[in-house]
Order: sequence, then C-alpha cells, then structure tokens
Amino acid sequence: MKSFDISLKSINDVKDFVNIVNKYDFDVDLSSGRYIVDAKSIMGIFSLDLSKPIKVEIQNDDSEKFCDEIKRFIV
Repeated sequence: MKSFDISLKSINDVKDFVNIVNKYDFDVDLSSGRYIVDAKSIMGIFSLDLSKPIKVEIQNDDSEKFCDEIKRFIV
C-alpha cells in the first residue's frame, strides 16, 4: 500500500483526477480528517474539504504508472 498527499484546487482538477483513477482496476481511497471516500466517486471527493491536502491510499503495490499520471496533483 502506498500513501501520499494531493491537492485538488478546481472542479477540473477533480474531474481529471477521477478520470485517471477510473482507468485502473485497483482500489484508491481518499481521506480528509476522519472521512474516507472512494477516489472513483466524484460526489465523494466533493464531500471532502478540498482546501486542505487530501491523503491518497493506493491498495496496489504495482502503481507506478498511476503515480506518474497523477504527479501534477501530488504535494
């Protein structure tokens, strides 16, 4: 499992991030405070506090390509 923080500053960032995550078949969770949502759920992401960094947890060890695609969001 890998984890790191990302920042989603705009609606387009959220849409782009969800589109990237949906291309992969492994689970990706986002957490902010005590809330955890599925990264494939655009509504779930909008329920988080996007003004702060969001923690990403990837449930697959073979996720290098995924990390490359989302590197612009990583803080």
